[in-house]
Amino acid sequence: MALSDAKAGKRNEEGIFTVVGILKQRFGERFQTGESFRAQHAHTTTYIPAQLPDGVLFAETADDVKAAVKVCAEHKVPVIGFGTGSSLEGQVNAPNGGVSIDFSRMNRVLEVNAEDLDCTVEPGITREELNVYLRDTGLFFPIDPGANASIGGMASTRASGTNAVRYGTMKDNVLSVTAVTANGKEIRTARRARKSSAGYDLTRLFVGAEGTLGILTSVTLRLQGIPQKIAGGACSFPTIKAACDAVIMTIQMGIPVARIELLDDVQMRACNAYSGLTYAESPTLFLEFHGTDETVELQSAQFAEIAAECGGGEFLWTANAEERNKLWKARHDAYWACRALAPGLAALSTDVCVPISRLADCVAETQADIQEHGLMAPIVGHAGDGNFHVLLLFDDKTAEGVAVAENFVVRLNQRALAMDGTCTGEHGIGQGKMAFLEQELGGAVDLMRQVKRALDPDNIFNPGKIFHLV
Repeated sequence: MALSDAKAGKRNEEGIFTVVGILKQRFGERFQTGESFRAQHAHTTTYIPAQLPDGVLFAETADDVKAAVKVCAEHKVPVIGFGTGSSLEGQVNAPNGGVSIDFSRMNRVLEVNAEDLDCTVEPGITREELNVYLRDTGLFFPIDPGANASIGGMASTRASGTNAVRYGTMKDNVLSVTAVTANGKEIRTARRARKSSAGYDLTRLFVGAEGTLGILTSVTLRLQGIPQKIAGGACSFPTIKAACDAVIMTIQMGIPVARIELLDDVQMRACNAYSGLTYAESPTLFLEFHGTDETVELQSAQFAEIAAECGGGEFLWTANAEERNKLWKARHDAYWACRALAPGLAALSTDVCVPISRLADCVAETQADIQEHGLMAPIVGHAGDGNFHVLLLFDDKTAEGVAVAENFVVRLNQRALAMDGTCTGEHGIGQGKMAFLEQELGGAVDLMRQVKRALDPDNIFNPGKIFHLV
């Protein structure tokens, strides 16, 4: 990560002035230019500086989005989509200025096809809102990145989370999107069929594009049946390696675990203090199993045997919903628990992902790096798919403190790439990981640039993200 990649771009002052005037006249109070509104729609979740848009449109329909994009395209003014602002790599910043389109009012469920296990929603609905809506159907949407993110934002960053080991990521669970392209027209990338050989896979092109190719106006999602039985539990281990070895063995044996999360000793200490828990302050795995009474009990017993073989403690699991929810709330509060360890320091959340066979090596080497450099950086991992996060606490008020943080991120990403991993399993590239994308994919990034130029010739969609157009 480098602040140099979050640099301000060239502003089209004349175009911005014209577009702001047109949108004010057209949308009235739904288009805001006050500094407080603009600040709320810039990046605030890590140390990447906020870069404010020039105005914020609270869109209510796809027609609003089409009208705004058409005006912005005509005057070559940037357009940045905004869901809940929970992205971590500067994706919602406006380095060239422009218009932020806020989707919080486009939060409707458009269609549920219970027999086909799918639904179509507007981009502003959050995953929690969607699952509340679906509860009476016996279905749920399984992707859980931790934050209550919007579905549009999750699709744009190709999010995943704690359930990915069983249910996949957003790329596996989005059947189709509608998107407004650079000519102001809305396209649909696919139908609802579960498979298709019809042309290019445009759905997956837009999923993970971070808003750089168009603005999503609806998303069609795969759904799952709510399991008959859900059981969860935790098991502590003497070392990170022992915990990772248990993860690897569990996956390789084909045990259909729904979630398997790794928390290191520092993270466990933070969670105990923040959430009032009494778990052992050593590397710990949090697990969840979905199925029937019989299969959940069998899977829990199988994991208990693996844990014992790897030197773990007793696997304490429960099917009691209240106890299980308390366990996972502590996991989802991990970020705030870490912040409470050192309230005066800034926090930088970063992630990498490696092949599952290299997880133990990568986590152990990262932990050694943290200790060698005297850093405070708890580790949390979606261990079932080789993805882990490091929350580095550091002094962002001095150049030295920022350099320490950036150098650590460089070492972490180079370590993952050396193990044939990726610089990001789920945070995306945004502004923060541009340099690592070039290292990871080399000439393939030039092909991405060609796609960007073809679909967005005037570079109006979320410019300054993923790569620089050189």
